Amino acid sequence: MEENKNGGQIRKVVVVGAGAVGATYCYALAQSGLADEIVILDRNEDLVLGQVLDLVHGQAFFPTVIIRAGSVADYADAQLIVITAGSAQRPGETRLQLLKKNADIVGGIAEDVARQGSQGVMLIVSNPVDVMTYVALKRSGWERSRVIGSGTVLDSARFRYLLSDHCGVDVHNVHAYILGEHGDSEFAAWSMTNVAGMVIDNYCPVCNKCSDWKTEQQEIEKQVRESAYHIINAKGSTHFAVGLALVRITAAILRKQSSVLTVSVLVDGEFGLKEVCLSVPSIVSDKGVVKIINSPLPPREMESLRRSAGILGEAIRSLD
Repeated sequence: MEENKNGGQIRKVVVVGAGAVGATYCYALAQSGLADEIVILDRNEDLVLGQVLDLVHGQAFFPTVIIRAGSVADYADAQLIVITAGSAQRPGETRLQLLKKNADIVGGIAEDVARQGSQGVMLIVSNPVDVMTYVALKRSGWERSRVIGSGTVLDSARFRYLLSDHCGVDVHNVHAYILGEHGDSEFAAWSMTNVAGMVIDNYCPVCNKCSDWKTEQQEIEKQVRESAYHIINAKGSTHFAVGLALVRITAAILRKQSSVLTVSVLVDGEFGLKEVCLSVPSIVSDKGVVKIINSPLPPREMESLRRSAGILGEAIRSLD
């Protein structure tokens, strides 16, 4: 096993998919200093070559890291395999409409990873991410902890930003989660939302920013849910914020941080749900999801989670 200059194991990340999301993630990851080696794979070899050259030409400006094109053999000793490959979401197209186009692509990659005997973590980004995470898990035959999706980590960041903007508070002092599907049935877990250590409903009288908080809640949640559609309609795709969200998940894995993140993971009895991947608060570290935080939810939020699970379950069954 290779070691880095400090005597530790090489932090190797393999990125499958050299398109906008994959390349933006590589760009952000290179600047983070988290990885010792970034390997890029794509069916379009010219695209990989171009992305690699564009990135390595900037090496004078970020921490030392090997960036190169690779092959399936690179899965074997990677700590993290990030799958962004798949058909891009088009204007007016829902994430669930991407289902059949991407299931074969992601499933085939997952099988390739498993065949190489990798002991790393697979992070699925391809949409619809919850269903693709399920497909990758089943096709790889791995334990559920090591196959996770990017889930609602980005949606939760959008939620935190909108709350921070509304309340006039630094986003780092806002803790909030979007749960369920990464898509139209996702919902805000208001019961788990706090600002400055205060539950959001208790903070509002202190904030004194709005006269009708319930209406504001609905508007903020709507903005989170529709953010991707607005961005896609305006510029064709989302990639900056998702690239940063992936770096955050990467840090939790490569640095063994045991971070609480709303990644997509297979539930097996947690929250009373089974056989579906969706986003719930989870502790993420070097082996993937160490633990799902099976925290109690009020009836309304629990019903929203069940609804999300039902929609995703139907999508999964449609693949049969």
